[in-house]
Amino acid sequence: MTSVRIGRRFQGPARSGNGGYVAGLVGTALAAELGDGVVPQVTLRVPPPMEVDLELVATADGGQLLDGTSPIATAVPVETSFLVDATVEPVAADDARAAEASYKGLSGHPFPSCFVCGPENAEGLQLRPGPIGDGRVACTWAPGAGLTDAVFLWAALDCPGGWAIDLEGRPSVLGQLTACVDAQPQVGEECVAVGRVLGEEGRKTFTASTLYDSDGRVLARARHTWIMADPAAFN
Repeated sequence: MTSVRIGRRFQGPARSGNGGYVAGLVGTALAAELGDGVVPQVTLRVPPPMEVDLELVATADGGQLLDGTSPIATAVPVETSFLVDATVEPVAADDARAAEASYKGLSGHPFPSCFVCGPENAEGLQLRPGPIGDGRVACTWAPGAGLTDAVFLWAALDCPGGWAIDLEGRPSVLGQLTACVDAQPQVGEECVAVGRVLGEEGRKTFTASTLYDSDGRVLARARHTWIMADPAAFN
């Protein structure tokens, strides 16, 4: 059992932690316990509280992030085949940079303080996933010192999936994230993140995202489940 605290730097909405980062805390702890052929699937149970002491527990059977006895997030191992459609077709870095100019979060962002993609979070990753014209979104990311660990790759996989959704018509928050980290980038290396929608079911939207290194090799990939929600309830 490990004590963790989600600092305000890692917020998503104004009053709770970023879903991708929090899922990464639990997912990377579980991944360390797993063998080949399985990956962590993390479900967010409630908005993650910030600036409080939480307990992180992980065994080969699963993981939990707890606020006392209340689960904030839970994780289970699933077959790697669950991610069979999570590798989104790559985009050239020049095209990804061009797409950033059309990033819809630059104005009217539902969570402008988001650690991953919030324009108002100066300590965040500052991803700007913009549309590239074929149902995908893409952006570049050059991780700085201290940002190449797997937990930050989980975070970087989060919002490129979210912005593949029409967040104005379907405002959504992350409900579940399943991810696999294959390799880590170098500090300052220009990577490309790509996201696309896989489908919808009622209030749920399913997306995928992939992070590529500067040579076009897959660093990490993920599938997400998003739940339609009123952003005002989280801010």
